[in-house]
Amino acid sequence: MNKIVIKLGGTIMALFFVLLLPLGYVANQIFTNFYYNQVQKDIGDLSEKYVRNTSSIADESIIRMYMSLAELTNKEIVILDETGEIIANSGTQVVNISEEDLGILSEGLPVQKRFHDYGKENSYLASGYPVMKSDQYEGALFVLASVNDIEEPVRKIRDLLILSAVGAMFLALGFTVVISKKMADPLLEMEKATREMSKGNLDVQVRVPSDDELGSLGKAINNLAVETNRYRSNRREFFANISHELRTPISYLQGYAKVLKQGLYQSEEEKILYLNIIEEETERLVRLINDLFTLSKLEEGKMDLTLEKVNLGEIAETAVFKVRTEMELKGLSIETKINKDIPCVEGDSIRLEQIIANLLGNSIRYTERGTIRVGVWCEKNNIHVAIEDTGVGIPKDDLPFIFERFHRVEKSRSRERGGTGLGLSIVKNLVEIQNGTITVESQIGKGTRFQLRFPIVE
Repeated sequence: MNKIVIKLGGTIMALFFVLLLPLGYVANQIFTNFYYNQVQKDIGDLSEKYVRNTSSIADESIIRMYMSLAELTNKEIVILDETGEIIANSGTQVVNISEEDLGILSEGLPVQKRFHDYGKENSYLASGYPVMKSDQYEGALFVLASVNDIEEPVRKIRDLLILSAVGAMFLALGFTVVISKKMADPLLEMEKATREMSKGNLDVQVRVPSDDELGSLGKAINNLAVETNRYRSNRREFFANISHELRTPISYLQGYAKVLKQGLYQSEEEKILYLNIIEEETERLVRLINDLFTLSKLEEGKMDLTLEKVNLGEIAETAVFKVRTEMELKGLSIETKINKDIPCVEGDSIRLEQIIANLLGNSIRYTERGTIRVGVWCEKNNIHVAIEDTGVGIPKDDLPFIFERFHRVEKSRSRERGGTGLGLSIVKNLVEIQNGTITVESQIGKGTRFQLRFPIVE
């Protein structure tokens, strides 16, 4: 049997015993006390009735009658005189009252006692009632019930309680085994699934038995398997992409450096061309390394931000000013509708400018002709920034993945345009760590629109 079943079963049985033992003890005490009190009441009523029908304890006929009653009722009778001496008994002489009890009887009050017969190893419950004549105390009549006789029905009741407890224990044991196994089976299945996951088998799925905590745990394990599988696929793709991205510029650098070293060029112009290629590939390599470093810090939560109140309109104008020359060289026009009279947001001005500059650079890279529009406005407690171009656009199937690392719609054309495949992933991470959101809309051949939203700071 599995350890978890044993532990669960043991815990349930321990709880059962913790509840059953005190309950059995209390039930036994209740039945015992009830029976003893009932016997005590009966002999008290008998002693009172006998005394009320007694004219004098000196009458021999009355005494003989009481002795006969003792045999019929299976109760011992002892009669005392006013000094406490026994003047008649039905077979036992254990009644030995104290001066205190004698004083209580002489006042006309009954006495209830327990006497021990050490010779017969027996005890008696006794109830004594005073015999009064003309308000004078003449003696007392005690009715005694043997404790051994009382114990017999009490013992039977106790045996029934024990038998019931044993039956309940076996029922509880069977119930515990069923419940423990039912509770343990999903846990054992989950344990087996996690072991398979640790071995690299991420296609396992566990049954979700219910909507309670066990069900939530099962869903969490299934989600973990899916996310881990996705992470492994992304990691594999990431290493493949980074290897390719590093290999290409390094190959260019190595090849053209070898050409220059061996003097395999025909003219000074050709030499300058090769040097320019080496410079471009070096810049591409540096840009890739910087992007990787930035993305790594973002994903590890180690990006240091200098948060302050900033005006997104002013930041957008600065970013547009810096890329204006590049757009003019490419023959693109720009339209701005930037409202600088807007509330501030909380953010890092350098990183916010980097976000807008990256999006503008992306638009310039993928727009051959036309216009790039930049807008900044306030709406519903948020500041919105929109960057829209008339470029090549993004296919609908690629839109959900464009913020992933190294995802590029057309890899060959992306490389020709100088992209590393990390820019949009960096933008998304920078936006989110500054409490913003980014959305994208695009149509093939018509252009792309990125929109940022940041909450206004009070």
